[in-house]
Amino acid sequence: MKKALSTTLIFLAAAFACFVTPAQAQIFGQTKGGAYYTIALPETWNGGLVIWNHGYDFSPISPEPDLGPLADIQLAQGYAVAASSYRLTQWAVFDTADDIEELKGAFVKHVGKPKQVIVTGASLGGIVTADALERARIHVDGAYAFCGAMAGSRTWDGALDLRLTYDAICSDVAPIPGGATGLPGAPGFPGVIDPTAVAVASNVCMGTLVPPTLRTPDQQSRLDKFLASTTLPESFVITDLVFGTNGLSDLIYDSQKLNGGQGVGNKQVRYKDPYINKNIERVKAVSKPERRLKGNFRPKGKLNNPDVKIVSIHTDKDGLVIVENESSYQRVIDEDNLSVGIVVESVPTHCGFTGAELVSGWESLRGWLAGAGQPNAATMQGTCQAIEAAGIAGPCRYDPTYEIGDFNDRVLPRNSKKKKKRHH
Repeated sequence: MKKALSTTLIFLAAAFACFVTPAQAQIFGQTKGGAYYTIALPETWNGGLVIWNHGYDFSPISPEPDLGPLADIQLAQGYAVAASSYRLTQWAVFDTADDIEELKGAFVKHVGKPKQVIVTGASLGGIVTADALERARIHVDGAYAFCGAMAGSRTWDGALDLRLTYDAICSDVAPIPGGATGLPGAPGFPGVIDPTAVAVASNVCMGTLVPPTLRTPDQQSRLDKFLASTTLPESFVITDLVFGTNGLSDLIYDSQKLNGGQGVGNKQVRYKDPYINKNIERVKAVSKPERRLKGNFRPKGKLNNPDVKIVSIHTDKDGLVIVENESSYQRVIDEDNLSVGIVVESVPTHCGFTGAELVSGWESLRGWLAGAGQPNAATMQGTCQAIEAAGIAGPCRYDPTYEIGDFNDRVLPRNSKKKKKRHH
C-alpha cells in the first residue's frame, strides 16, 4: 500500500502543478465507418494515448465529440486524448470495437504510433471500454471505467423487468405505450415517447412528482410495491422508465441492432414478489436476436492483452447503472487484472463522484502502470485524500469494507441457475 501511494504522490506533484494546460492542437475528422472523432495533443507528448468513451446518448451523433472529464489533467500530464462519437447512438456497442480501432488508426495516421494506450469510459462507455479489451484489434495497456455498465447486455434484462413491473402495477391506472418491445416507428427510426408523458403517467399512478404527504394511499401503495420489486431509489423511477421505454424501442427496432427481433425476454424468470410474478407480462426472447444482443456485448474475460491493468469505480446507490455491475465484471475478469473501488454516497446519483475521487481512480491506474503495486479501495481512498489536499474538490468516500452484492440478486437471471463468483 505504501509503495502504491508514494509513487502516486510523486505523479500528483507534477500533475497538479500545471493542472490546466490547453491542447497544443486538436484534430477533427470522420472514420470510414461514419463515426466522428476528436484528437487533442499536449504541448509535449509523452507517447501515451488516452481514448475516452462517452455514455449513453439519445441524440444523433455529431462532429467534435468531447474528450471526457479528465482531459485537462491528462493533457497536462503529456498524454494525447482522443474520442469517438461512435457510429451508432444509444446502445452503440454493436460497432464500438470497430469505432475504437478506426479511431486508433486515425491517430496513427495524423500523429504517430503511441507507446502506451489507455482506454477510459463512463456509464455506457464503461462497457465500451470493456469491449475494447476483448474485441478491438488494438493493444491496450490500461483501462479506467467509472459508473460502468459492466454487466453489458444484461442491462436490458433489467430494463425489461422495470418496464413490465410498471405495467403490472400501473397499466390499469396510467398506461405508458411501448411495453416489452418499446414503440415501433418507421424503418430505421424507432418511435419514442416524450419523457414528460412518462413523468405524468408515473405521477398519476405512483405520485412520483409530489411529496409523500400529497400522495393518495393508493399511489403510495403502488409506489411501495414498485420500489420493493425493482429495488431502485425513488428519485430514479422516471429516468429509468424513460430509458426502459425509449431505449428498448431503439434496441429492438433499429435495423443496425436487433432489426425488430425480440432479444430480451422473461419467460422463465421467477420474481420475488408474488403479485408481480403472477401478473407481469411474460415475453419469450427469440434465439437469433437474443444471441446477437448477448454478443454485443457481454464480457467473457478473454482479454486481448493478458497483462492489461483495469481500474473500475462505482457509487454505491447508482439508480441507473447499479453498483452490482461491478460484481458481474469481477465474475469474469481475473483479480490480478482488475481493481474495484466503491464510493459510498448519502444521496443516490449516477456518476456522482467528486473531482478528487475521479482523479484518484485515474492516478491509481497510472501508478499501477508505472510499476507500483496493484491498487485497492484503501489505497484509492488514501490517494483521493492526497489529491483533495492538493486542491481538487472532495470529499473522499471510498469504502474498503464495502461488499458488492450479486448482480443476479438485483437483475434476476433469465434461467434458474446462477453462476458462482470467481472471486470477491
